[in-house]
Amino acid sequence: MDQFPSLIIAGQIMMAVMAGLLLNLTPCVLPAIPIKVRTILREAGSQRSHRVLAALAFSAGTLTFFLTLGGLTALLQWNWGTLFQSTVFVAVLVALMVGFAVVTWLDLPIPVPAFAASAHGRRYFEAYVSGLLSAVLAAPCAGPFLGGVLAFAVTQPAPVIMGIFGSIGLGLSLPYAVLMLKPEWLSRLPKAGPWTLAIREVLALVLLAAAVFFSASLVPKAVYPWVWWAWLALVLLWGIRRFIQGNGAVRVIAATAAGLAFAVAVVFASPLGSSVGELVWQPYSSKLLTDTKARGAPYLLEFTADWCINCKVLERTVYKEPAVAAAVRRANMVPIQVDVTASDPEKDALLTATGGQALPFAAVIDGDGTVIARFTGLFDADSLVEAINRTGNSQL
Repeated sequence: MDQFPSLIIAGQIMMAVMAGLLLNLTPCVLPAIPIKVRTILREAGSQRSHRVLAALAFSAGTLTFFLTLGGLTALLQWNWGTLFQSTVFVAVLVALMVGFAVVTWLDLPIPVPAFAASAHGRRYFEAYVSGLLSAVLAAPCAGPFLGGVLAFAVTQPAPVIMGIFGSIGLGLSLPYAVLMLKPEWLSRLPKAGPWTLAIREVLALVLLAAAVFFSASLVPKAVYPWVWWAWLALVLLWGIRRFIQGNGAVRVIAATAAGLAFAVAVVFASPLGSSVGELVWQPYSSKLLTDTKARGAPYLLEFTADWCINCKVLERTVYKEPAVAAAVRRANMVPIQVDVTASDPEKDALLTATGGQALPFAAVIDGDGTVIARFTGLFDADSLVEAINRTGNSQL
């Protein structure tokens, strides 16, 4: 502890708060938005004292998860996202997403356990659960600054790890807690009417989409695309009904939602397959990595998982850029994809040894085994191409 000045730790905690704030801007947390919106709108008309307690309950739910995760990281040396390698955990999460979709669609309150009701916590239990589940949904992926913060955290004593994880949770919950305290910031929204019912139903459909996404590791790969098509059929049927029965605003919402749903289903249900000129990954094996190192060839390691939304975004955007594939070919580089959907000690150890603590993570490594660049979270194709060109093997 003495080797790290308090100023450095304080700086990392501030960075952790910022990392939590920015995590709200990544695709990975999109499934949590309907849950947060539901909670904010339910508290908008409450007395200030009730809104303060609801905001505290929401933040407490988020902190509960992150402090627990920090404790497990300190005790078990977990990586960010380790929970999602558990099939049971993912199955429970999918069930919760479906449950939240149902109560949102029907505009029902969340069932409150007897202990919460008896403690006069009925109105705050939903805010707590909302904060908790929002934190869980943020756990699979990394955003800006998070990789560096986590890399620092795992080298520290348990109290510092807990402080950093708690700060990430605080940053993640802060914008929504503020909106609960300042509902007048939402006053520019049109008054409630048929459009609010349509929005509520759209939020429920988004939660169902999240359940479908996370089911990727639970259902056979051949079945997974059909789950997306079934979801799309449900959205289209809803959109047609709303378009026929609704007014102008409702029709716009229905048409927009149906169009976006079609795009989402096509993206996630379609196989990744590589077209001519695109990057072709080689699945990781210890033999492949050993042979690549023995030949002195540079290589690109990408760590991915079925439950990592940000990974899928990169695989359908950055890694599909022809410029990336061209740079890999010029450098005679071997692109290796490491799937950590399920826990695998060898792959998990490789992630840590390469300097990764969270997904998405990629590393560009030259023929001498030197790490040229590491990428955590979302990044652009130009940055990746520039790193590949620095391996020194490019044939220009």
